[in-house]
Amino acid sequence: MPIWSREFTLEVLNGFSEGTILEHLEIVFTEIGPDFVKATMPVHEKTFQIAGLLHGGASVVLAETLGSVASYMCIDQEHFTCVGIEVNANHVRSVNSGLVTGIARPLHLGRSTHVWETKIFDDREKLISVGRLTVAVIPIKG
Repeated sequence: MPIWSREFTLEVLNGFSEGTILEHLEIVFTEIGPDFVKATMPVHEKTFQIAGLLHGGASVVLAETLGSVASYMCIDQEHFTCVGIEVNANHVRSVNSGLVTGIARPLHLGRSTHVWETKIFDDREKLISVGRLTVAVIPIKG
């Protein structure tokens, strides 16, 4: 049973990127499952740190993007909005080329908070980073 509040398409999710950091970092949503969202990000000069490796901050952007968008997909968008309130990551392996893929799944979906775990893998399906995002679900005041 899907956890989403309504049906979303990849076209809609990728439309959120225009004019944002997602567009700059070339983050692309690639799959929506019943309880997960997946996106890719290239590893190149836009996502490198000074040693020519994937910047940990770029991995965090990917993790926060996936968790935030996934929370948005779970809420009643007419009455609520959601904002990230805490993000952390453990970087377990470096990567210097190719494409990384993040997969976000919920750890907790409450009325006022959501917690998402995002695992980021390289092209060889080796774990690169694990991120956790806490999101506040906030009523829209009308």
